[in-house]
Amino acid sequence: MTHSMTGFATAEQIAPAGRLTWELRSVNHRYLEISLRVPEEFRVLEPDVREVLGSRLSRGKIDANLRFTPDPAARSNELNLNAPLAEHLLELHDRLQGMAGLKQEPDLGRLLNWPGLVVEQPPDPGPLHDAAMQALADALIGLSAAREREGRKLAALIRERLDGVAEQGKVVRGLLPEIRASLEDKLLKRVADLPLPLEPGRMEQEVTLMLQKIDVAEELDRLDAHVSEARRALELDKPVGRRLDFLMQEFNRESNTLSSKSVDARTTQAAVELKVLIEQMREQVQNIE
Repeated sequence: MTHSMTGFATAEQIAPAGRLTWELRSVNHRYLEISLRVPEEFRVLEPDVREVLGSRLSRGKIDANLRFTPDPAARSNELNLNAPLAEHLLELHDRLQGMAGLKQEPDLGRLLNWPGLVVEQPPDPGPLHDAAMQALADALIGLSAAREREGRKLAALIRERLDGVAEQGKVVRGLLPEIRASLEDKLLKRVADLPLPLEPGRMEQEVTLMLQKIDVAEELDRLDAHVSEARRALELDKPVGRRLDFLMQEFNRESNTLSSKSVDARTTQAAVELKVLIEQMREQVQNIE
């Protein structure tokens, strides 16, 4: 199935800590280029995100943006008491009282400000990261579907142009016998007007040489072969953009040769029509993965 490189999709996951939203945009590009924008707490997921995108997409410029909206009611960081340190500080307080000969209750407010006495424990990021990756998978399914829908449209347009190319090839092939006969007749008339007769066999040589110069049978055969290959490529269940791009170059080569060998206004017009159809296909192929 032919896929376009153009598409857009979003997906959302609601996690206990808040809402996660992925936006994926893709446009045509020669290779696969991934641009990520994620909140700081999700930076650790970047290698996994790139691996997931690379496993499903082969070409295109991908903009992947993750938005995280925290839930105000969600559980915040936990505060834990460093019990061993607290016990040690209280022991030191008692020893200092004994040494000073004074009796004074510990100042708990000041003790709480002691570095390391209160340990802040952030929530486990695992569930939130899992939700982010699930949202990414959902968004990627939507993006692939959008690229597939666009790809079907592009394939239909290209098939129409391929039919046009095949038709122009038939037109030129049908004109060749008439063009050959007309050229041969013109050459015979010119020879008849010469004041001196030609050497034996010279006439046949000249006719043969001229017909060889205008012969485009091989070009037409190759054009038909390129049409068949392009149609086959459009049915493949894998990326075919580069294959089609190469075929467009081959189409151009054959149309240029047809134009250069043309000695009749009708075949020249057919060559022009071929160039128009090929250029229209080339524009569409630039968007195919």
